[in-house]
Amino acid sequence: MALKRILSGMRPTGKLHLGNLHGALRNWIELQNSGIYDCFYFVADWHAITSEYNATEDIKNNITSMMVDWLAAGLDPQKSTLFVQSAVKEHAELFLLLSMITPLAWLERNPTYKEMKAELSGKDLSTFGFLGYPVLQAADIIMYKAYGVPVGVDQLPHVELTREIARRFNFLYKEVFPIPEPLLAGVPKLLGTDGRKMSKSYENSIYISDRGKELQQKISSMFTDPQRVKKTDPGDPGICNVFTFHGLYSPQDKVKQIDADCRRAAIGCTDCKKMLAVRVAEVMKPVHERIAYYNSNLDEVKTVIEEGNKKATKIARQTMDEVRAAVKI
Repeated sequence: MALKRILSGMRPTGKLHLGNLHGALRNWIELQNSGIYDCFYFVADWHAITSEYNATEDIKNNITSMMVDWLAAGLDPQKSTLFVQSAVKEHAELFLLLSMITPLAWLERNPTYKEMKAELSGKDLSTFGFLGYPVLQAADIIMYKAYGVPVGVDQLPHVELTREIARRFNFLYKEVFPIPEPLLAGVPKLLGTDGRKMSKSYENSIYISDRGKELQQKISSMFTDPQRVKKTDPGDPGICNVFTFHGLYSPQDKVKQIDADCRRAAIGCTDCKKMLAVRVAEVMKPVHERIAYYNSNLDEVKTVIEEGNKKATKIARQTMDEVRAAVKI
C-alpha cells in the first residue's frame, strides 16, 4: 500500500528551543516512525525572509544548525525527505502562478497575519511578501501533492487557505492538486522562562542545545505559580510552567508526587526547579550527544541536505510540468 505523503516546514530564524521540539519535532518524528506516511520536512528559508528581510546574514548558518537539531532529535533521512525550500526553485514559480489567482481579501482576513504584525510591531511588515506568505506556504504544500499537513490548532487557518487556493486552481484550470487535510497534533503549551510565549525575540527560550550550567540557570530563572509568594504558601501546579515541564520530562509517579507536595507546600519552587533541571538534562543527554556528533561531521549533514534537495526537486519538476500544461503556458 502506498504511503500517504505529508509535508511541513520550519523557518530558520535561530536555534530551536524546547517549544519547537515538543510543539512540532516530536510529532514529526512520531509520524515518520508510524510507517503510514511518506514524510517531507523542509527548512523554510524563503519564509524567514518575510520577517527578517533586513537581517539575512545568519540564515545560511541557521539552516545548518536547524538540520543538526532535526537529526539529533530523531528525524531520519532514511525515512523522511529533509530539504531546503530555496534549493527547489519550482516553489517560487508555483507561488507566482498561485498569487495570480488568490483574492486579496483571503490574505487580509488571515488571523495569523494580524497576530504576527502585532507581535512583531517593531518591524515594518507592510510588505507584499509578508502579506502573501500564505500563498508561498500553499505552493510548498501542494507542490508535493501532500495528503496532510501536521499542524497545531493555531495553524489551521493556513491549511484552510491552502485548501481554498488548491480548489480555485483546480476549478480555473484542471484537477491537478489533491486537497490537503490538516493533521492536528496535541501541542503542549510550553511558555518561556518569563511566562510569555517561548520565543527567540523575547530572549526567554530554553534551546534544544542548552546543557550544563546554562540549562540549570535558565530553569532556575523560570516563573512559577505567581500566587505562591512564600515556600509555606500552597501552590497550584495547574498554573505553573515548571510543572508543565515536569509533565513532559519526569516519570508519572514523580509528577503526581510533585503535584501533591506543591498543593500542600511540602516542596518549594527552588527544589522543584532543581529536580526539573536534572530530569531535562537526563532526557536530553542523547540529543546533546548527537548534536555534538553532527557538529563534528557537518559533511554528513551537507549530504543529507543535498540528497533531500534532489528528491524534492524531482517531484517538484513533475508537478510543475502538470501545472504548466494546465495553465497552458
